[in-house]
Amino acid sequence: MHGSIERRPTLRFSTSLFAILLALIIPATANAQAYQCRMPQISSVPQVTPNSSRRELPVTGYTMALSWSPAFCRTRQDSRSHKTQCSGENGRFGFVVHGLWPESSGSWPQWCSTRGVLSPAEIRRNMCMMPSARLIARQWAKHGSCMVKRPDTYFKVTRILWKSLRIPDYDRISREDGLTAGRIRKAFADANRGWSPSQIGVKLNRDGWLEEIRLCYAKNFRPKRCDAKRFGARDGVRAKIWRGL
Repeated sequence: MHGSIERRPTLRFSTSLFAILLALIIPATANAQAYQCRMPQISSVPQVTPNSSRRELPVTGYTMALSWSPAFCRTRQDSRSHKTQCSGENGRFGFVVHGLWPESSGSWPQWCSTRGVLSPAEIRRNMCMMPSARLIARQWAKHGSCMVKRPDTYFKVTRILWKSLRIPDYDRISREDGLTAGRIRKAFADANRGWSPSQIGVKLNRDGWLEEIRLCYAKNFRPKRCDAKRFGARDGVRAKIWRGL
């Protein structure tokens, strides 16, 4: 904007908002991550360089992206940069958190200015949820910095949302005949009280394999209807789920 300074409306988490978030985990009786995880030692924070322009915009909602790890690791078992997630040495992963992304009325803020410093201890605390130190560092720098002042607050909110979720048995569902994107999202909605299929995005790759589920949240962290971009594949689109076997 010419002749003005755009100010970032940093999200301030009140006690009441934290109470809402904490209430989300009460119905869940099982952790969202069903597989075992052994956290590696973390002694440093990866350096992250912005690869696009800064956008400081008002936050109007959120997307939580859950990546289907067996598909991601299908061609990365021997990758050094993805060793924690894909080698099997630190456990096996089903869905993992790709990120919690702020939205802004059809656009999104990114790479906001912040004085918050990410520590090795905070990275280690989140490795079973996001099994990549570089991914954790990038999600804070690109997305979390536009929500809150401190990385520990960003990841605390992400963990609360993550632990509130129940993951259906997608290994079993993957074996069903005629599997569709609609079946994938309906299974997730059926397993999570308060969610409807319209609030759950399904991202397939060009060959029809499941890559991500994207959960759409309003500004108060209640589920809301996804827009067309986040909704992804339509219900009738044929889908496949790689089991990693």
